[in-house]
Amino acid sequence: MDTNSQISSSVPTDDPIAIGMPVLVPSLLSIAKSTRAFLALLLADIGLHPGQDQLLDQLDPLAPVSVSALAAQLCVRPSTVSKMLDRLIEKGLVERSTNSSDARRTMVHLTSDGERVQATVRGVWQRLEVDLAHSLSEEELEVLQGSLARTGDLLAQKLRRLR
Repeated sequence: MDTNSQISSSVPTDDPIAIGMPVLVPSLLSIAKSTRAFLALLLADIGLHPGQDQLLDQLDPLAPVSVSALAAQLCVRPSTVSKMLDRLIEKGLVERSTNSSDARRTMVHLTSDGERVQATVRGVWQRLEVDLAHSLSEEELEVLQGSLARTGDLLAQKLRRLR
């Protein structure tokens, strides 16, 4: 018997991952797509697009942040953040300024309108969160939160190595 026969005979046929059938990635993609589509509908009501909500959420009204730090927090490229910022500046929600100690660095901060929209975004997220959480048992919710946090950490680590 060759090595391949020995390996294939020891692989359980009821384990989709062991026989090369992706399980996690299709589920994660489906969840991400559905979440993004659902949020897109909710965000459209307040004049935002998906991604803009995450950017606004990351901003602290009392602490301007650099474009590069914001990109790192969002796990996107600085050029992506710059494009989003252009659109949010047009809406009067954020402003760019020069770093007081390093004129080469661009800082981002919320405007007063941005603070109001940030609160609205968090309210939209909270409504969706409550709706989903009420559909799960406490035990299911606890397991899901732990699994999603761990998966998010793993993906972020792998992504940082690739960029």
